[in-house]
Amino acid sequence: MKVHLIAAGKFHDIDFARLELLKLLAERPQIRTSVAADYGDLANLAAADLLITYTCDLMPDGAEQVAALEAFLARGGRWLALHGTNATLRFGADGVVDTPDAVPAFTRMLGTRFAGHPPIAPFKVFVTRGDHEMTEGLRDFRVEDELYLTHRTAEIDILLHTSFTGRCDEFRDADWDEAEVPVLYERKVGEGRVLYLTLGHCRGHYDLQPVAEFWPHPQRCAWNYPVFHELLRRAIGWGLAHAA
Repeated sequence: MKVHLIAAGKFHDIDFARLELLKLLAERPQIRTSVAADYGDLANLAAADLLITYTCDLMPDGAEQVAALEAFLARGGRWLALHGTNATLRFGADGVVDTPDAVPAFTRMLGTRFAGHPPIAPFKVFVTRGDHEMTEGLRDFRVEDELYLTHRTAEIDILLHTSFTGRCDEFRDADWDEAEVPVLYERKVGEGRVLYLTLGHCRGHYDLQPVAEFWPHPQRCAWNYPVFHELLRRAIGWGLAHAA
């Protein structure tokens, strides 16, 4: 069974996330994993059963890479998209962050586009659907992480959600009043499926450069919680079930 992992981008401890994901994949000896730092490795994507992406401000570079992702899903591939996969960040002259829809075909495949988050703080995650393989037997839980706020770009099936009312002053899209914010959802695309889990922020001392030279307190957020690792293990199983 073949997994293609893309782990790259800005403002996160990508090395930490990549290593943690590889350790989880190594728990299944039947898996063979290829690793990339962008969407350009089309040969390994074409051979994969499961695509996993942990990125931030990293988009496909051109129509050929978008078409390869569309073909992967059309033939039945499964895509586990994590945390900032749907995020494009542009810092305005006033220091406020814009989140443009830089590659609409890409965010349409994913089903959402990142728009902002409040400061990291604990929040409660609710089980929206308890009859799915990703959520069966899970209870509502609390986690400290970035609470991702998104705009929907296509129809999605929400499995876990939270809520948020307030402001995200660092982002242009600042005012929010959302009773159901997706935390985990599934989306069918062609014969394939996308599973998006917004949790999983991590940052080390030097990951905010050039915005900030040194970040004093490394952050691991949901990576510190057993429920997050349980969700990742279930997601790997979800991704490979069709290839068994």
